[in-house]
Parts: sequence; structure tokens; C-alpha cells
Amino acid sequence: MEMKRYPNDGCCERLHLDVCVDERTPRHGILELLKKLRPEWKPEDIQIKAFTEGITNQLMGCYVGSLMQDPILLVRVYGQMTELFMDRDKEMEMFRVLHKHGCGPELYCSFTNGICYEFVKGVVLDDTLLRQPSVYRLIATEMGKIHSIKSGETGNSSPVLWSRLSQFLNLVQSSDAPEQQKSSAHVEAPSLKIIIKEMEELKSHLAHINSPVVLCHNDLLTKNVIYNQEEGAVKFIDYEYADFNYQAYDIGNHFNEFAGINNVDSSLYPSCELQFDWLTAYLESFKWFNGMDSTVTKKEVLELYAQVCKFSLVSILGRPVVKLAKYKCQTVTENVA
Repeated sequence: MEMKRYPNDGCCERLHLDVCVDERTPRHGILELLKKLRPEWKPEDIQIKAFTEGITNQLMGCYVGSLMQDPILLVRVYGQMTELFMDRDKEMEMFRVLHKHGCGPELYCSFTNGICYEFVKGVVLDDTLLRQPSVYRLIATEMGKIHSIKSGETGNSSPVLWSRLSQFLNLVQSSDAPEQQKSSAHVEAPSLKIIIKEMEELKSHLAHINSPVVLCHNDLLTKNVIYNQEEGAVKFIDYEYADFNYQAYDIGNHFNEFAGINNVDSSLYPSCELQFDWLTAYLESFKWFNGMDSTVTKKEVLELYAQVCKFSLVSILGRPVVKLAKYKCQTVTENVA
């Protein structure tokens, strides 16, 4: 097994192991990784638990002893074809930056088709916790902290919103085989002509909205928030889409998650009262981490609220495009297999 170290912006090195983990029979490849990462673990004692299986990745926890008490190392195997719509180098850069600021887990290594990283203790957020003031204020505070990380640590700080949506649209348009169109018919979406028209209208309108460009998570659904009740803290995980983007988009996208992803219920969208409370906690954090007076005025909350409402429309419009692109990549993978 070859082991390499790659420079990471000149401040540290990233460990890369020349190992490929078979997603169907992962144990052999995982044991090869653990020889280097956890040499003190005996192979016969190592337990592997699958946490998620999806189009974009397969996540497994590795441990010796008890899943609840002992240290866990996470292994994520990338889904096939996901390199078409995800920048894996950018994802690893986000791991480094967020861990440096105490906002994310440590990245242990990359390997041929995935990464290994630190397990974040806590529970995955559910819809009930999402609406508890003590919890959603923690989320708002953590987002304010992340949004305060300066662009000098990551290089390019241009907003990724429109280029990423165009990337997904191009994937959908390039996958126009009749059998793929038929297989993806169950993905509810307006016609591409309507989506493109509305996207251009939104882009033109939002160009006049002065929303700051900040470091965003860009995919803050419930399963990407870990709540540690003992510590009274939350941490965000999964940085596949993390990049610089419009502040109001990241918040609006998160608010949309209140209503669900697949079975959307608009009545569950956060009330104005909840949004104002959330935004107040966010602005207090954002201003404090930027070295400003953390006092928040009603005018500031209302201005951000108006921006968030507008940028949330982009998130809603982009959902069917992303779903179609992912589904078509999955279809291609299945046909090749």
C-alpha cells in the first residue's frame, strides 16, 4: 500500500493512501486503511457499521469495543459518477478549514475512492429538535461562526450559486437518452425550459440584492446537523457542497429544509416569529465573530429576513435540477454495472 502526503495550502500536509474500498464488500479495503490509521487495532476485533447508503456516498463507522463508548473512525466511500457534480478537492479543503476553526471533524486521510475522518459525537437532528428554540439558536450561532471565516484561507471567494446550478443543468441536458428520460419521469419537476427561464429571472433580480458572500455549508438539512446535548453544542457535517456563496442563500436553504426534502409540506416552513428569533441569534453570532458590537436591531433583522425570503426561492427552484442530475448519474452507473 502506497502512502503519499500532499501539500495543503502550504500550512499542513494531507495524507493519501493508495487503497480502493469496494462498496459491496468494503471490509478488506477498510482493514488496509486501518493498518496505517489505527495500527493498534487488531483486525479480528474491528467492527464495521453502515450508517448511510446513497447516491453520493456510503458511510461506515469503524471501532473496537462498544459503538456507544469507544472512539469511532468514519469511512466514506464516494458514489460512482459523483465527481461529475462534486469537487472532492474542495471538500477536503473545507474539512481542513472548518476543523482549524473548531467547526468540524478532523480529516484523517483520503484514499482512492473516499475519505476517513473523525466521528462527531451527538445525535442527528430530527424535525422536533429542529424547532426547539434552544437548538435552532445553536444552529444559527454556528452558522454565524462559519460565515465569519475569512476568504484568505481558502483562495477563491466568488459565489458558487449560479455556476453550480448551471453545472447541474448541463448534466441534465447532456443525459438525454430516451431510456434515461423515461426512468427519471418519476422525479417531479417543471420542464427544463421553465426552470431555465425562472432561473434567469431570479438571477437578474437577485443581482441587485446586497447579500454578503461568505463561507457557506450550502446543504444544511437535518441529517447534516449533529446535536450534542451534554455539551450544548451543534456541529455541521458533510461538506460536499461547502464553498463561498451568498449569506442569505445558505440561511434560506436551511429554512426550506424545515418543510422537508422529498415529501414537502409548506405548512412546516418556519413561522415569521421563529425566523426573526433565528436571525437575531445568527446576527449576534456573525457580528461577534467579526469583531463587531453584537447588538442587533430590528431593522437589521428585517433586512436580512427580506433577503433570505428571496434567496430561498433559488433553493426551491434548484431542487428538481439537482435531483434529476443525481438520478441520471445513478442511472448511468447502473447501466454500466
